[in-house]
Amino acid sequence: MMTVNINTHAQMLEAQGSNIGAHLRVLQSSWRDFAHNRLALVSLAFLVAVLLISLLAPLIAPFNPDAQDLSRALKAPGAEFLMGTDQFGRDVFSRLVYGGKITLLIAVMVGVLIAPVGLIVGAASGFFGGLTDTILMRVTDVFMSFPGLVLAIAFVTALGPGLENAILAIALTAWPPIARLARAEAALARRADYMSAGFLSGVSAMRLLVVFVMPVCLPSVLLRVTLNMSIVVITAAGLGFLGLGAQPPSPEWGAMLATGRDYMLTAWWLPTFPGLFIALLGVAFSLVGDGLRDVLDPRS
Repeated sequence: MMTVNINTHAQMLEAQGSNIGAHLRVLQSSWRDFAHNRLALVSLAFLVAVLLISLLAPLIAPFNPDAQDLSRALKAPGAEFLMGTDQFGRDVFSRLVYGGKITLLIAVMVGVLIAPVGLIVGAASGFFGGLTDTILMRVTDVFMSFPGLVLAIAFVTALGPGLENAILAIALTAWPPIARLARAEAALARRADYMSAGFLSGVSAMRLLVVFVMPVCLPSVLLRVTLNMSIVVITAAGLGFLGLGAQPPSPEWGAMLATGRDYMLTAWWLPTFPGLFIALLGVAFSLVGDGLRDVLDPRS
């Protein structure tokens, strides 16, 4: 008996090691496919660089981002101030470095909120069908019938300006496309043979949904969340531009762009650098999402 148990345990360990090795080979192959997309690879490097710079902002920024000194107001970019100063004498480069943390925080928090909401709503709708599908999809259609930025402005106006309310408002407008995608994946998985076998074996519908359907939907959901990050960045910047996002003196890029528009002719660097970084971050998220789609989407 002892020998049988030892052999069985050894076989389980061998099978587990084989599975781990297979997963590692799949990851290596996926990374090689992703690396062939040079634009996606460069964009990923840019996102990692922005993340590291934001996390190390106290070590990288040469000045306090909120320190005002009117004697150095509106200094042009040069050796002392790499990207010039604003109307209050604050270093634009330091504020951009600290502001990256705010923009990335908004993107990450929105992703954390919309991924589970979209996955649960979409998977439940596609799996159960019938009245559940009708109700959930009609609610989704209501949210999708309005432009995202307009709906986000309405929500944050009702909730009040601020970073937390801006994150919640963007999340409330960004989950419907993910729910639609998850619904399609769940409806397809529901018709699979193994699902029929599960029903006939007496497995509960909730267990089938959580254990078998949601994992099938998860890769597509994560991919769509990555692709949506560019829209989230632009929407967050738009709310900040309108004064509905992070409030002064917070160095949020959209708010910096709004302040700089009054000095476009006399201090070009004030709107140029925040606008450039907003555009670069949005494009980087979009290109990384395209690269992941080429790797993860079997239809590509």
